[in-house]
Amino acid sequence: MLTFAKPKRVAIAIFSFSVLLYSQVASAAFTPLRSKKGMVVSAHPLASEAGISMLRKGGNAVDAAVATTFAISVVEPFSAGIGGGGFLLMHSEKTGEMKALDFRERAPLKATRNMYLDAQGKVRPFASIDGYLAVATPGTVAGLYEVHRRYGKLSWQEVVKPAIALAKDGFTIGDAATWGSLQTNQLYQQRILKNPALRQIFTHNGEFYKSGEKLVQRDLGRTLTAIAKNPQDFYTGKIAKAIAADMAKNGGLITLEDLKAYKPIWRNPVCGNFRKAKICSMPPPSSGGVHLLEILNIIGDTDLKSLGWHHPDAIHLIVEAMKIAYSDRSQYLGDPDFVKVPVQQLISPAYAKKRRQEINMDKARPSTEVKPGNLKCLPIPPYPCPRNESPETSHLNVVDEQRNAVSLTFTINLGFGAGVVTPGTGIILNNEMDDFAAAPGVPNAFGLVGNDANSIAPRKTPLSSMTPAIVTENNRFRMAAGAPGGSTIITQVLQVILNVLEYNMNVGAAVSVPRIHHQWLPDELRVESWGLDALTLENLRRRGHNIKETAPWGNGNAIAVTADGTLEGAADPRSEGSPRGW
Repeated sequence: MLTFAKPKRVAIAIFSFSVLLYSQVASAAFTPLRSKKGMVVSAHPLASEAGISMLRKGGNAVDAAVATTFAISVVEPFSAGIGGGGFLLMHSEKTGEMKALDFRERAPLKATRNMYLDAQGKVRPFASIDGYLAVATPGTVAGLYEVHRRYGKLSWQEVVKPAIALAKDGFTIGDAATWGSLQTNQLYQQRILKNPALRQIFTHNGEFYKSGEKLVQRDLGRTLTAIAKNPQDFYTGKIAKAIAADMAKNGGLITLEDLKAYKPIWRNPVCGNFRKAKICSMPPPSSGGVHLLEILNIIGDTDLKSLGWHHPDAIHLIVEAMKIAYSDRSQYLGDPDFVKVPVQQLISPAYAKKRRQEINMDKARPSTEVKPGNLKCLPIPPYPCPRNESPETSHLNVVDEQRNAVSLTFTINLGFGAGVVTPGTGIILNNEMDDFAAAPGVPNAFGLVGNDANSIAPRKTPLSSMTPAIVTENNRFRMAAGAPGGSTIITQVLQVILNVLEYNMNVGAAVSVPRIHHQWLPDELRVESWGLDALTLENLRRRGHNIKETAPWGNGNAIAVTADGTLEGAADPRSEGSPRGW
């Protein structure tokens, strides 16, 4: 039975201080952009502008989302692009229907279970991270064309046009963390310098580009021009042949057969109720939707608002719910085309009620004592520990004048992917193969352990944390949200949704205020430096939380509709994202 700690004078003081802290943070946060017609918000202002230009031309949310995604591939090539993959969620305001599209990367046909092991059965360092062998079959172009073919209004050529211009004419590099770190990040530098085509694009004769300089990507411009004429060129034409030939020459596995066989998959979204709202997100092979809903279900009808934002009781409950959800993720989540995933059980309120009874409000449970839930009624094999994606993932949200909405997250995994560009194409290829378990029990690049269920298999999709989310009330659009950030994606989206629905923040405050994160393993509660006041930190430590204060993380964004029907949108001030309205 869940009970709250008895009120004490110190708790009242903590609560009062937290309210004061929130007021200061919220007032300092970026004021959201407001618009009556439509809105686009993404990780880069030029990409948001590409999307909003589609709405001004009479396009719909799908047209704008496709244009924004292609533009991100040009202006944030280190984060996400046409050499990677992702997930899309869309809402029809007219019908209330919600759809989910999986265009995630997949293992090549020649991929084998032990492909990253040496003769002694040990994992070869960096084999699944750097170079041609780390690349999975890309899905971004196929996914964008599929959703546009079905639901777009403008021509395909029109929605690709802004990205072509940005690549051919160039753009001024901003202050994004990854661009700035090119001068100091040895991992990025090594990736770029090892690949001649990558080095040619992102250096001046070996000198790395700096913020304020203009970057022109002529090869990528030509590739996008070819895709605008015929998107199948990426999978069956000259682009495909160039990728396959370069792979064969350098020990990669992707062949023309892999590219030709790639098809995006329409899946049923996972949806659940929270307060008056219906919240939908991505199903497996993303773990995002399942565990977003599981955490919200564990919170249940607890009145967080009356406690106050970041009250220690509220934080404690949310963190203990996070531990439970990530523990379940380690056991039950995988690619549903290869393994049985008990989605309905994990997102059921009855299951959440049972798990909630495990929480002691006076004491944090060590992660070693938090076990996956008992679902013995299903013949389910063991599943891997959570797999992280890189923070270099990108997210965007779009809402059009009819209040149709698209929420889309895509990636190339680590910064600059596998460090591979096929000569003459300008396409940075992903290193998504690292999201598989190279061997049972062996940690990946993020220190996380996998096992047989996430082992490598041809055409298999690695587990993801991407959590594009759309919230409706009475089948009407309420908000869209999402974020990059690896395993923190789920908890970022959770907190943005709670900030809007529970604490009545505008989206500017919702994406700006300090965050917390716990992913079960490692057993640490991450908080942003100066994100919690000293009394709250003391209270949480007294309950047994192992607190790790870190630099700010995340780069989420959101769009919401206000009571008078106005749209408001905001991007995380931790980076250079920007909303655009119409």
